[in-house]
Amino acid sequence: MSLRAAVINLRCGADITANLAHAEKYIRAAHNNGAKFIVTPENTYLMQGNSKNLFATIKSEKETAGIAYFSALARELGIDLLIGSMAIKVAPNKAANRSYLFGPDGKLKARYDKIHMFDVTISETETWKESANYQAGNTPVLTHVDGFNIGMSICYDLRFANLYKFYAQAGAHILTIPSAFTAITGEAHWRTLLRARAIENSAYVLAAAQGGVHDSGRKTWGQSMIVDPWGAVIAELDNDEPGFCCADLSMDFLDTTRARIPAWQQNTHMPKK
Repeated sequence: MSLRAAVINLRCGADITANLAHAEKYIRAAHNNGAKFIVTPENTYLMQGNSKNLFATIKSEKETAGIAYFSALARELGIDLLIGSMAIKVAPNKAANRSYLFGPDGKLKARYDKIHMFDVTISETETWKESANYQAGNTPVLTHVDGFNIGMSICYDLRFANLYKFYAQAGAHILTIPSAFTAITGEAHWRTLLRARAIENSAYVLAAAQGGVHDSGRKTWGQSMIVDPWGAVIAELDNDEPGFCCADLSMDFLDTTRARIPAWQQNTHMPKK
């Protein structure tokens, strides 16, 4: 059993209409390359630089235009389409950073709210406090695409290995990690962390990313990639420009890899002092 998958680099901004068209362009291109499962980055719908304007811009899930837009696109193309995330208003002053998986019939198959908030101090001049505007999720989500089980996550979740161990032990074959890594942390950690999550769990990793300098001045790393269960990068964009890359995922290869080194299914037993 195999599945052709694609991950997309985008460079989204504050213009939602432009972001939708930007994403559609590369989704269609990946589909034309044979992809049946396509993943876009975190913040596909809106990459808002000024958090003061966030709650004047975003809406409830029912009112968010991207839901119907990407549902119709998935149905037209007959693909499984994972939109890395959209900002959804869940309270007057709180949003959810939410991934959506639409099936080939356009129906919503799964949604996942980012669990780990990006509250960090990267340098003296760059700090982020995602929890100021976003409400953390608390539920891992396991879904499926063409016989492959999918463990959903978003960006900063990547640093929390236990989430992915949970997914692997729950039956996940693919880990989706749509992201908007900063340029600094991306250069230092992106590739290493993605390969580690794949190796630890003998799973495919699909990591779509925002890249480049956005209209707010924010800089993201890009470098979308697909990693196989042995830790080999089997498709990647080696830059921060918009684009896509594809790879064929093999269940036989995954099963063989897991049989060779079954660490993904073993629990840690610490020695007693």
